[in-house]
Amino acid sequence: MAREVQLIGKRFTLREALVLGFCATFIVLTRAALRLHLSLPGHSMFFLMFFLIMARGCVPKIGATTLVGVIAGLVCLMLGMAKMGPLILANFVLPAIVVDVAGAIYPRLVASYVACLLVGMLAAASKNISEIGIDLLMGMEEEIILRHLAITTVSSAIFGALGSLLVPPVVRRLRANNLIPSSG
Repeated sequence: MAREVQLIGKRFTLREALVLGFCATFIVLTRAALRLHLSLPGHSMFFLMFFLIMARGCVPKIGATTLVGVIAGLVCLMLGMAKMGPLILANFVLPAIVVDVAGAIYPRLVASYVACLLVGMLAAASKNISEIGIDLLMGMEEEIILRHLAITTVSSAIFGALGSLLVPPVVRRLRANNLIPSSG
């Protein structure tokens, strides 16, 4: 019998909890590595979307991806990797919720290039909701907010789509070697 770990009302096996923890750790590590100023808005979405959708592929349970987003957001907040302060959580949790909802609606999400592409674009674009709030609180003009939103949303969606397209071949290889379950 597999050991189960109780996390926020959901039961995960010890293996699933470890996989989710590793996905969150890799999100934080890639974010730390990408703190270089590349002058490309949204470039961190590449690895964020890859590891969020991989978490869904490895642990096909509702709430697993959101848990990864919460853990990664809290760790980034504790390490001081945020210019936005506590709002950094929204940059991780909102895309994770989108991936969770998409996975609940379409369980074969991680095996489909088209589904991964669409979910990656939508989830990456959803992180800009928190940036709208910050821009409004700073008192920016609406025209500037719309231009900033358009540039960052398109760039984030492109990087998120590229990162999500890497998931199906990795999931197929993991399933072929019986490392993750074939269903879901």
